[in-house]
Amino acid sequence: MKLSLKDVKYTYRSKHQSVRALDGVSYDFEQGRFYAVVGKSGSGKTTMLSVIAGLDLPSEGDVLFGDIDTKKTDRDKYRLDHVSIIYQSLNLLPLLSALENVTFPLVYRGMDKKEAERIAAEKLESIGIDSVMSMRLPSMLSGGEQQRVAIARALALRTEIILADEPTGNLDTENSMLIVELLKNLAASENVCVIVVTHDPAVSAHADVVLRIVDGRFVDGNTENAGIDPMIPQ
Repeated sequence: MKLSLKDVKYTYRSKHQSVRALDGVSYDFEQGRFYAVVGKSGSGKTTMLSVIAGLDLPSEGDVLFGDIDTKKTDRDKYRLDHVSIIYQSLNLLPLLSALENVTFPLVYRGMDKKEAERIAAEKLESIGIDSVMSMRLPSMLSGGEQQRVAIARALALRTEIILADEPTGNLDTENSMLIVELLKNLAASENVCVIVVTHDPAVSAHADVVLRIVDGRFVDGNTENAGIDPMIPQ
C-alpha cells in the first residue's frame, strides 16, 4: 500500500503565537524503499513523522495509507497495526531484558507469549543480538546494541511503515553504518517503507530517495541516490 501526504499543513498554537511547522507537504511514499528526510533543525522533519504516525493530526490536508485516513480512523489501532517508530531515545523499558523489550508489544497485541518470544529471539538473532545478549538489560548493552534491539522490536511487529528519528544520532561511525545497512536491507527484503529523519550525511548517502525539507515544505523535488552524497543543509 502507498503512504500519501496530501497538502499537509500543521500549526503549533499557544496562547501568544502560532507556528506553521508543515506548510503544504505532498508526497507518495512507496513500499520497499528507504527514504531519508533532511533539513535544518526546526524545518518540520519530526513534525512530519508525528503526523505520519498519527500521533498528531494535520491542521489541514490528509495522511492516507491505502484506504486509511488518519483523520477518520482509530489512530491507536493504526499505529499498532501499520506503523513502528524508532526514537533517538529508543524508549526501551529499562527493567526488561532485550528479549522482553521485543516480546512485550507482541503480547500487548494479543499474541501467545511463547510465540512472541520465539519471534523476538529470531529477530534479535537476525540483527546480531545473540541469546546471551538478549537476556541483558538495556543498560548492559552498548548504544549500537540498544539501537539494534529497537530495530528488532520494529521488525517483530511486522508493520508496513517504519519511522526513525535520528537513529544514528548517538552512535559512532561504525555503529551508524551498521544501523543504516540494517534499515536499508529491511526496506528491500521485507518490502517495508522506511522513513528516516537525519542530519547525518552518511545516512542520506545510502537512502534510495532523499527528501529535503525547508520551512515546512519539500524543496527541489527529491533525489534518487546514485551512490553520491546529496546536497544537505547543515
